[in-house]
This record gives sequence, C-alpha cells and structure tokens, in this order.
Amino acid sequence: MTKNEALFNYTLRLGDDSLILGQRLAEWCGHGPILEEDIAITNISLDLIGQATNLLNYAALIENKDRNADNIAFLRLEKEYCNILLVEQLNGDFGDTMMRQFLFDAFRKPLFEMLQFSKDKQLAAIAEKSLKETKYHLKHSSEWIIRLGDGTEESHQRVQNSLTNLWRYTDELFFTDESDTLLSGLGIIPDFSKIKTIIPDYDPAETSGIKRGNAYQHTKTGFREDLGLTLRSNWEANFARILTAYKIKFDFEPTVFAFPIKKRNQGVYS
Repeated sequence: MTKNEALFNYTLRLGDDSLILGQRLAEWCGHGPILEEDIAITNISLDLIGQATNLLNYAALIENKDRNADNIAFLRLEKEYCNILLVEQLNGDFGDTMMRQFLFDAFRKPLFEMLQFSKDKQLAAIAEKSLKETKYHLKHSSEWIIRLGDGTEESHQRVQNSLTNLWRYTDELFFTDESDTLLSGLGIIPDFSKIKTIIPDYDPAETSGIKRGNAYQHTKTGFREDLGLTLRSNWEANFARILTAYKIKFDFEPTVFAFPIKKRNQGVYS
C-alpha cells in the first residue's frame, strides 16, 4: 500500500463519519424538543457536513480521478461507505441523540487536537478548523447529558439506557488497519492507543440499574480519591472523570438553598 492510498482511505473514513452523522442530525430539523435546541442541532449538523466536505474534497484530490466531495458523498453504493456504526444509529429520542453525539465528540476532540500537528499540512489545517467546532459540540452534548442524568427519575434512566445501548459501538473508534499503521508511522495521524489512554474507562455494569431519590444509598455514595469529591452515585463519578479527562471545568453542587420540607434532618439542599 502506498502513502497516498492510505491517506485516501483515512480521509474518506473521517469524511464519511461526519457526513452520516450530519445527515442523521439533520433529521431533527423542525422536530427539536425546544426551539433553541432545534436550531442548535441543525447548526451542529451543518458543521459536520462542512467537515465532511473538506475531508472528502481532500480525499478526491488525493485520489486524482476527477471527482469532488459531492461525487464521493452521493454517487456510491451503500456498501462503499466507510463510516463507523455509531454514527448511523437511529436518532431515537432526544437522549439517544445526545448520548450518540457525546460519545462521538469525546473521541473527535482529542483526535483533532493531535491531527492539527500532522505532518500532512492539508490534513492538519482541516483538523485545526474542525477542532474549534468540535469543542463546542462536546460542550453542548456533555451539558445535555449532565442535565438529563441529573433530571427526573425517568430522564436519568432513559439516558442511562442510551449509554448502555450505544457503548457497544465505541470500540470501533479505536480499530486500526494497514492504512492507520502506515500513516501513524509517518507521523501523519496519531497513535490511536494514545487517544484511548486519555478517555476514561467505563463499565456499563457499574452504572446499569441505578435508581434515584431514596435509592441513592445503593449507588456507592462516598469520597472518590481520584476526583477529590464526595459523590452520591457512580453516574456522577464517571461523568466527573470524563469532564476531568477533557479538562472541562465544572462545579459540583456549588450552592445550597432553603428546602421547604425538611429531609434527612436538614433544611437545605445542595
């Protein structure tokens, strides 16, 4: 395999990931849960389509067969697409969509952070531009995961189910083949094992079945030495680890307020 063949394969894969997820998110246009979120999801979709255009145009340039991004995007059979399975999963409910987006963003951010220093100047330029957008995407999706996880008992359980169902597709993010090995050796793409080391491990079994409210005593409440925080559930602990790994600043219960009904012999609630 030549360097150009490997680079074509790699840019095609990245482009297809952005293309398919962008098209999936576009299905939400006009159907968002609130007006502002309807626009936000559509903007993220547009960002991803823009990334796909840049990557597929570069793939066409490498291939040198008189094609462009539009030709590659639309004039292929379904079996010729190279996207990961995660991005083509159905939108489901809003929680499913946000969890799928979060898992994708959590991988893409460190990937682009490393790719912007690629020895291939064009790929580095695409990564640098895409990184600015991806940072916003990760902020947006992570905030929604926190909100849904800390919301009602139903929203918590549904987003937990989303994570459990989608986690099976995350291993594919780190699969490598001959193209990846060749390009990594040339300093064109990062070593995928290095990306995996900065993404915290997650065990679906540890958080599956978590209940809220009166059942907090069953969710391993206690002090987490690695975080320096006392947390009430594995859900909170795992999410805090993810935010910490990506250097996203957060406050955990920074204020207290008066609670009208005394619970647990306390008159305040964090």
